[in-house]
Amino acid sequence: MNTNIKLERMEHDFVREISEIIRDEIKDNKINQVTINSVDITNDLSYAKVYFTTLNDDKKEEILSALNKASNFIRKMLFDKVEIRKMPTLIFVYDTSIEYGKKVEEIIERIKEE
Repeated sequence: MNTNIKLERMEHDFVREISEIIRDEIKDNKINQVTINSVDITNDLSYAKVYFTTLNDDKKEEILSALNKASNFIRKMLFDKVEIRKMPTLIFVYDTSIEYGKKVEEIIERIKEE
């Protein structure tokens, strides 16, 4: 099977499983209010960037810090749920793509109005 297809499937599994771990296993209320949007895993499985958003944009730095503190726990739980020989180091990143999309929409609306 193509390595890219395996990696994409694994990334999809990571999104699902990390979301469940955050929802069901972590007791920190700040972290429970995040949405995992996507995961990018390096080809050598050494790192996985986990992109998230939150409704509390004003607390995103605090939430990012809490997620990174919980990353080893999440990684251990993930290893138990996903069949993988080497568990990548998780790096949480705030996903700015939604904000970017909103800005683009606003610009398009302003252009339409003019």
